Formats: sequence, structure tokens, C-alpha cells
Amino acid sequence: MSTLPDHDHARRLLWQMVRIRRFEEKCVEVYSAGKIRGFMHLYNGEEAVATGVMQHLRAEDSVVATYREHGQALARGVSAGAIMAEMYGKQEGCARGRGGSMHLFNAKTRFYGGNAIVAGGLPLAVGLALADKMQGRKNVTACFFGEGAVAEGAFHESMNLAALWQLPVLFLCENNFYAMGTALRISESMTDLFRKADAYGVAAAAVDGMDVLAVGEQARKAMDSAREGRPFFLECRTYRFRAHSMFDAELYRSKDEVAEWKKRDPIPAFFEKMKSAAVLTDADFESIEREVAEEVDAAVAFAEAGTMEPVGDLTRFVHSEVKPS
Repeated sequence: MSTLPDHDHARRLLWQMVRIRRFEEKCVEVYSAGKIRGFMHLYNGEEAVATGVMQHLRAEDSVVATYREHGQALARGVSAGAIMAEMYGKQEGCARGRGGSMHLFNAKTRFYGGNAIVAGGLPLAVGLALADKMQGRKNVTACFFGEGAVAEGAFHESMNLAALWQLPVLFLCENNFYAMGTALRISESMTDLFRKADAYGVAAAAVDGMDVLAVGEQARKAMDSAREGRPFFLECRTYRFRAHSMFDAELYRSKDEVAEWKKRDPIPAFFEKMKSAAVLTDADFESIEREVAEEVDAAVAFAEAGTMEPVGDLTRFVHSEVKPS
């Protein structure tokens, strides 16, 4: 990046990454206490991707994500309380408690999932982008997915249609090198995933997903392209510090490997860079930690005070009775 961010911008980036990390750590705590049930996939280590990308999206743009989407939802503007209440299964949650951790949804922020099916969000993103193009809107649809999705037919179909119809889609591959528990090197013959875009004539690039500034700079360029109807594929090379999910025994990678990646933790790496450049201070970090702690505690309190949906509403949103005209 040619120039460093100013104090306010740098603080915002650090605040966003810290709040994602602390939110996820709190999720582990309440999950372990049995207050969150089902599957849960954490974003620890990947905070620079969502933070770097979301800062350049406009309010009218759309976001489609995977089941590891807490970070994207927070960075997009979905409140921590609504997300936590959703995971508690409370009707005050962003999807009325019906979606849970893997199916966060918020129409107000145009956050359309949370999709539990690998590559399931890509066709949805193409549809959203097609609607924008047909309506003449200069919007972008940012579609997050893991590297495991590139092996699915839906990925190739979506890339092909986006290129064929010149749709405003930003395909964001969060490559953390393990599709659940399968190493990329033993599942893909071409591990430079961004090169797969060549087959469809789609512009593409790879970026260090542990560097929030690098992600932000490349994402801005990619969005400029997509906004003009030229889809873009951005591979963000990152790493998840925790297991695939809360039920993962993590037998497919060594502790030494994880420890090596943690040396590149995007949060302290960014802070130290900003501190060395006299952009941020220890006092900034300390104040951010206090703000985030208050927000996360308030989110838990909101979820704890929430209410379960009445049994009488069980069939609400499931079907509609059509009366004969």
C-alpha cells in the first residue's frame, strides 16, 4: 500500500478485527456452557479478510457468505446482539432464531446468508447481480466462499454465467488451505486458485489474507471492476486458528503448523505496523479492548434476555395458504 491509513481509519480497522476475535472467543465460552447448540464455525485468524473487504462496500451492495460468517455479518453491520441472540435460538435474533450460527440473515444490511451448503451461495450471488444489472443499478454482490467450493459444480457454473452476462459479482475465496479437513495440496492439482478464473475470462488476483491493508487495497480495485460489470475473482490466502467446527478433532494438521501461522496473526501484525508508524498507540488498543468487551457483554445479555418463539408460530414462514379468488 502506497500510503498508510490515518489514525481514525487505522483505529476502525483494528477495532473491527478485535471485535470479531473477541466475539468469537465469547461464542466458544457460551457454546461450552451449552447455551449455543448445533454446529458452529469460528473466524479466528481470518479477521483481516472481512474487515478489509467490507470497508469498501456501499449500503446498497449485497453480501453472500458461507457458514463461517460471524465475522462478515459483524463487519457488514449486523449487530452483535442480533447475531448472538440468533445463535441462542431466540426470536430477537437476526433470523428470529430459526437460522442459528450457520444461517445468519439480515435484509436491512443486505446480508443474504449464511449458507450451510458448500458453494451454495454462489448461484444466489449471480442471481442478485443479475437483478441489479437488469434494473440498471450500479451495485456489487460480494460473495464469500472457502477454497473447498472451487471443487463444486456450482462454482464453475456461477463463474461462467457471471462472465457470460458480465455481472457485477466479486467472488471472494477465503483460502484457509483446508476444506474442512482436506489439505488443498492433496485435493487440487492447481493450488493457485485464482488462476481458475482464466478459464472463464474473469480477472483475478491473489492477496495475503493476513494483511488487512493488502486485502483492502485489492478489494477496492476488484470492486471497481465488478461495479462496471466486469466480475472479479479474489483469492485471499488466510488461515483459521481454530478447528473447522466445534466438533472437529483436528487430526489433519500439526500444532506446529498452527503455531507458525499464529505468528502472522493479523491483529498484532497490523497494530505493530501502525504503532511503529506512530499512527496508533497502546492507549488506542486498550480503549478498543474496553469498547469491544462492553459490546460483547451487552450482546450476551441481550441474547440471555431474549425469548423463544411461541410454539404457535411453528408453521409461520413455512407455508402460505392461498385462498381461491
